[in-house]
Amino acid sequence: MAGKVFFSVSMSLDGFIAPESPEELMGQLWMELQQWAFPLRFFRENLKLGEGGEEGRDNDIAREAFERTGASVMGKRMFDAGEQMWPQEAPFHTPVFVVTHTKRDPWERPGGTTFHFVNDGIETALDQAREAAGDRDVRIAGGGATILEYVKAGLIDEFSIALSPVLFGSGIRLFEGVDASRVALEPVRSEPSSRVTHLTYAVHPR
Repeated sequence: MAGKVFFSVSMSLDGFIAPESPEELMGQLWMELQQWAFPLRFFRENLKLGEGGEEGRDNDIAREAFERTGASVMGKRMFDAGEQMWPQEAPFHTPVFVVTHTKRDPWERPGGTTFHFVNDGIETALDQAREAAGDRDVRIAGGGATILEYVKAGLIDEFSIALSPVLFGSGIRLFEGVDASRVALEPVRSEPSSRVTHLTYAVHPR
């Protein structure tokens, strides 16, 4: 049986998941938004930052999102930023399908990540990711514009937000332009930790 299509992001209290400009990634606000993840044992292990790190519920939730994922989909903007920032052993360890107009051969990285470049839209990328994932889930990794495209197309089954006590003021807003008349949400889980509140919703057509 095919798995779910989901996304999992950190979001500011005023609804933003990234700065407007790629040059601002790794800037102060973005670092504050992601601050809950940096100390985690799973985060350190996955990015090869060394031993140690915090365990507990935040760590469990981060690991669960990774372990359920059989393939990922991302947009060109996220790939371009990540290509510069990810370590040689990219942190996905599954096939990743990049939605782009750029034609490029698959790019295989150490540790099980291979980037495939899909030139004919989000649905084709998702079909390929589903096939690669088998009975595991497909994660729409980002960025915000790509997640929004999948939400608008009715292709998301579930999503999780780590709601962070940070205000952005501007940037990429997660649900900007969503047709609320077509989307119904069902609460699945609400779980606070010392740093963020984890919220999970199932998505249904309205």
